[in-house]
Amino acid sequence: MNELEIKKLIIECLELEDITPDDINSDEPLFVDGLGLDSIDALELGVALHRAYGVKMDAEDETTREHFYSVESLTKFVASQCNQSVEGVV
Repeated sequence: MNELEIKKLIIECLELEDITPDDINSDEPLFVDGLGLDSIDALELGVALHRAYGVKMDAEDETTREHFYSVESLTKFVASQCNQSVEGVV
């Protein structure tokens, strides 16, 4: 799992037809400025991440906002969650 996969997931699950992975800067905000996503997009993206990677998030947890800040921060979060899942199984 890498930033390109996360970008493709964002584009696919949010049906961003006019955007390519190259159009999304990894360190720019996903919400308001930057890509301009909203709270409904965050919910849809959270569901897509759960389906694709088994990631669990708490909408009430303040760190969730930090994880969803950019593609870069989201990729790191998903990778850390995937690593925890693998470690828990082993």
